[in-house]
Amino acid sequence: MQAKHVEGFLVSGLSTRTKNSDEFNPSTAQIPKLWGRFFSEGLVDKIPERIANSPIYGVYSGYESDANGQYDLTAGVAASSPSGDFSHVAIQAGPYLVFETRGAMPAAVIQAWGNVWAYFEQNPQIKRSFISDYEAYLGPNEVHIYIGVAAE
Repeated sequence: MQAKHVEGFLVSGLSTRTKNSDEFNPSTAQIPKLWGRFFSEGLVDKIPERIANSPIYGVYSGYESDANGQYDLTAGVAASSPSGDFSHVAIQAGPYLVFETRGAMPAAVIQAWGNVWAYFEQNPQIKRSFISDYEAYLGPNEVHIYIGVAAE
């Protein structure tokens, strides 16, 4: 895990609203459907204003409260401007903690989120901002999870 300052940027793609307790139940989970549609429709190459060589992002935003409340998830790519055909979300500029993982997806990213939650349970002095968090998929077996934290 490393600390990093991120400049804000825009992500365009598909969005859904969900909460973690729904995601633990296959009959109510929205995230696998969202990613399935994103890849099956080949949206990486269809999003206008896509920034060349953008990683694929999974952006968590619109938090109702904390890790237990509802939030929006946007599957997309970095874009230079919004498109009317797709959802868009701004990544908040500021301090982030970056958790890197490698392995078969989606198991590796699920395990990495477990590590994120454990880290914040063990370090209550570090507060999540709950404005924007995101996954950056840097290859088929590599993801970096950026968690926004309160500025010190």
